[in-house]
Order: sequence, then C-alpha cells, then structure tokens
Amino acid sequence: MSSVRMTQITALVLRAIASDHHYGFDIMEACDLPSGTVYPALRRLEKAGLLRSGWEDANEAFGEGRPRRRSYRLTARGREALPEAEAKLEEVRRLLSRFGPTPKET
Repeated sequence: MSSVRMTQITALVLRAIASDHHYGFDIMEACDLPSGTVYPALRRLEKAGLLRSGWEDANEAFGEGRPRRRSYRLTARGREALPEAEAKLEEVRRLLSRFGPTPKET
C-alpha cells in the first residue's frame, strides 16, 4: 500500500465518506466537486489503502430501476487518517478566514 498526500481534495473526500456519503455522486455533491476531481481522488485513496470499494448487488439496483453503484468505505487506515484530514481542512478554514467574509455580488 502506498501513501497519499493529504490535500484539501483528499481531506474533503475522506471527510465526506466518514460522514456517510458512500456513493460517487453523493460524495461529489457533499464536496461540491466535479467527477473529474472526485473519482481520481477516490482511486488514489483506495490505492493507498485508506478506502475500499465494492459494487452493490445487481438485483437490488435492477429492482430500483437504476444502474449498480459502487460504494466506498473507510478502512482502519482511513479512519486513522481522519485527524490529518481534519487538520488539513482546519488549515484551509484558517487561511480563508484571513480574507474575511466573501464579498456579495452586486
């Protein structure tokens, strides 16, 4: 298993999964990020051993009239990485607070 650099993106994705967002589209929505950002991050996190994924039962998806979904879960290593992810997100919040509130559009 390789290590993964804890970026804002990887931290957001880990936090979303820890908050019970387990499917790609749910993670994209929770993070407000596009698929071209989320899915590569999911692959990196899985390769690093912080996540594991699996496909849901085809009959369940078919019964609901939709394609199968891949779900993502934190591994023990992923849970161990959560404090680092939280620290990264807090760092981003702190840096953004230097700018004050976001100006409103007129």
